[in-house]
Amino acid sequence: MAYPRAEGTAPVVVAGNLLIVYVLWGSTYLAIRLAVETLPPFYSAASRYLIAGALMAGFLWLRGRLNRSPSARLEPMRKEHWRSAAIIGGLLLLGGNGLVVQSEQYIDSGIAAVLVAAVPIWLNLFEAVITRRRPPLLVIGGVVAGFVGVLVLIAPIRGLAAINPFGVGLVVIAAICWASGSLYSRHAPMPRSGLLGTGMEMLAGGALLAVAGTVTGEFSRTNPAHFSTTSLLAVAYLVVFGSLVAFSAYTWLLQHAPVSTVATYAYVNPIVAVGLGAFFLHEPITPRTLVASALIIGAVVAMVSGRRRDERVPAVDRDRLERGEGVDRAAAD
Repeated sequence: MAYPRAEGTAPVVVAGNLLIVYVLWGSTYLAIRLAVETLPPFYSAASRYLIAGALMAGFLWLRGRLNRSPSARLEPMRKEHWRSAAIIGGLLLLGGNGLVVQSEQYIDSGIAAVLVAAVPIWLNLFEAVITRRRPPLLVIGGVVAGFVGVLVLIAPIRGLAAINPFGVGLVVIAAICWASGSLYSRHAPMPRSGLLGTGMEMLAGGALLAVAGTVTGEFSRTNPAHFSTTSLLAVAYLVVFGSLVAFSAYTWLLQHAPVSTVATYAYVNPIVAVGLGAFFLHEPITPRTLVASALIIGAVVAMVSGRRRDERVPAVDRDRLERGEGVDRAAAD
């Protein structure tokens, strides 16, 4: 079941929180692009999630200390919880977000956002394989359109500027990792508190990103003297607004608005990202970008429309929505 809308909730408040999710999560791609201009990709992402995870876990611990209510006490974090957090954090944050951060060294932030929007395509494809159930024709059409959209981005087209296929490939792999992590998270043992589970996943994923940065030689190539103020502020923005503020608005929406309404961020975020990239970074909006965006976003809309009513959750799987766990987007963006 989905969270029911609370009685007496003003529509303007719902709209305000929805706007926060639209704009802040859509803007994270711009912030990532600014961060990797002078910061090492894996280390910058690791810093973001380690800080955000520590703040979230610290808040829950402090709330439990100050509030004597049993419901406010911090749950025990068992070994199986940390194992699940490491797997989910590895797939969502290291594989998902980490590769997106890497990709923005090679492709525009708007292109990365459009490709990330294809996560529901992979979710539908993997679900069909796992359940061995033939999806509706509209879903099949959406999958095909989505793949065509990716091909439009990388195909050599005369007269149109080429898009780095390596960067596109990184985001495609990131989307596959994201979909895999989302599917695994459905039945993974985690704390009952969605906030605590999110904090654990951020900490585990941040640690894995730090290891990846060290293994790929970022430590030896890192010179703090070269860090720009803009890049450091971008990471701070990602911690405060991308992870904490937007996540809080998202979890509030899950309790006060229909899931179908909340899920519209999956369509709006790429549009916001493309617009911000064009405005602030002068990223070109070419015919190739427009056609690919229309195909991929249209494919996601078609697939969501084609699913049975009880399955219509496009980018974050239903089980985690019901548990109030929004790390799937909060962590990625």
